[in-house]
Amino acid sequence: MKCLWLLAIILFLQGANMPLSVAVPVGIHAAQGAAQAETSYPGTNIDSLQVIANRMLNGRTVAVMTGSLGELMLTDDCPQVDVRRFDDIMDGFAALRAGKVNYVMTAYTTAYVVNRSDCSYRILPHHLTNEGAGVAVAKNNPSGLLRQIDSVLAVFRRDGTLDRIIGNWIRHDGSDYVITEFGNKDVATEGRPCNRLSGKSGNGQQSKSVTEQQDRPGNTPQGKLPPLRVGTAANREPMCFVRNNQIAGLDWELMMRIGQALRREVQFTDMKYAALIAALQSGKIDAIASNMTATAERKKQVDFSEVYFVNPQVLIVWDPDSTAASEGATHVSLWVQLKDGLQRNLLQEDRYRLILDGLWITFVIAIFSVIAGTLLGAGICALHMSSRLVNRYFAKGYIALFRAIPQVVILMVMFYVVFATVRISGIIVSVITFALIFASYSSELFRTSLESIPAGQRLAGYAMGLNKYQTFRFILLPQAVQIAFPVFKGEVISLIKMTAIVGYIAVQDLTKAGDIIRSRTFDAFFPLVMVALIYMLIIWGMTRLLNMISFNGKQTA
Repeated sequence: MKCLWLLAIILFLQGANMPLSVAVPVGIHAAQGAAQAETSYPGTNIDSLQVIANRMLNGRTVAVMTGSLGELMLTDDCPQVDVRRFDDIMDGFAALRAGKVNYVMTAYTTAYVVNRSDCSYRILPHHLTNEGAGVAVAKNNPSGLLRQIDSVLAVFRRDGTLDRIIGNWIRHDGSDYVITEFGNKDVATEGRPCNRLSGKSGNGQQSKSVTEQQDRPGNTPQGKLPPLRVGTAANREPMCFVRNNQIAGLDWELMMRIGQALRREVQFTDMKYAALIAALQSGKIDAIASNMTATAERKKQVDFSEVYFVNPQVLIVWDPDSTAASEGATHVSLWVQLKDGLQRNLLQEDRYRLILDGLWITFVIAIFSVIAGTLLGAGICALHMSSRLVNRYFAKGYIALFRAIPQVVILMVMFYVVFATVRISGIIVSVITFALIFASYSSELFRTSLESIPAGQRLAGYAMGLNKYQTFRFILLPQAVQIAFPVFKGEVISLIKMTAIVGYIAVQDLTKAGDIIRSRTFDAFFPLVMVALIYMLIIWGMTRLLNMISFNGKQTA
């Protein structure tokens, strides 16, 4: 009898500390997760979390992604933990590797892929919580989208489609993902058509299409329903990520199949995780599929479908010594590291195209913002120098408003509030926003330049018989331009660097392209250095161009 008790205790302790690849039920059946999702933290044992926090995390710094379940758990229940929030979880891994934080807390699927890429990122054997992922829709959606999604998910559970989707992307044996192809008449991603649904699984067996069933919500003739706009943060492999320059992953396939079942074209929008709910509430997207958990706070803002996947939260530490001990210390030359970095970050999967596309978007936004902002700034300057009191007060209020509020806040307000009900590209919103901001600075620059010209210059023009417009055009403006141009160049450079925030409204600029590459290669530094060098080249080229314009202006004067 004593032996049986001893054996039971040993098995209990072993089960509590065994590796996560065995102990953690990754991707359990959605029906099990649905029962857990009724609590504020699905599947969470708050006492065990507090024990781990007191024993390991007390006074330590833990990196989490902004808006994630890990952030909510640690913030609400573990005040002794120093929580560091990052908009991109890869920034958290970079901070961990640099020694800026002690731990990263994230979903097990993300941790597993990062660990497989670099064994120095070690997953600790602590099962903190089960994160039950659901599809989020707007609160009290009048179209009945939530009911339709739940109905489709119920069918997926019964016929095994949901298990097949999970099996295609959660590959415990490390094998390649099983990619399902979708026809361009059924669904599309990122506004680009995909290939036709093959109906074959990874082992070559024919899989039954869920659209064969006729009693399905939304099963209406093709073309009569609007597109299903889905927001996601495509930076967490294998849930949702960018593969071969297109969105892929478990969340992607699930929504593609749901769209196919509902006879609706699916259009994905990749944005910051923290901006997803704002985009849903503003009507920019119809649903969120990004491994998002239905916490109590989120349920106040949006509605959630039944749980389709359960994903544990785990802790990761940076432990390069364990890798060296297991594999043996090997010295790799700088040249070999550089070639390997170029291969993984640029050549593999044609990732250089992301950089080229992002560079073009950055260039377009910057150029048009400068042109529009300069013209608008001249108009604000004219109002500020007007003899009418109303015009002057308007100009002063405009300048104070756009110079006092942070640029990222203005950008998000413009996209999610001002243009919430308008079908407008994020690029156009970016140009409008940056033009408004640039105008507030350039108008003051123009005004101070004009006021610095001696009053005698104006009087001399009148004495020569020139009218007010001619005096401004031929005497005051050339001098004002020469005075303002050196500072104007600095404002242009600042605007180019300011465009790096457009990722918050789902615009894939140069910085966003670097983030996407980091989320796939898990290289903390190479993409950052690469993007920094490209920005340096852009700034250098723009500076040289503006200097040439300045030189020609001096010669003409």
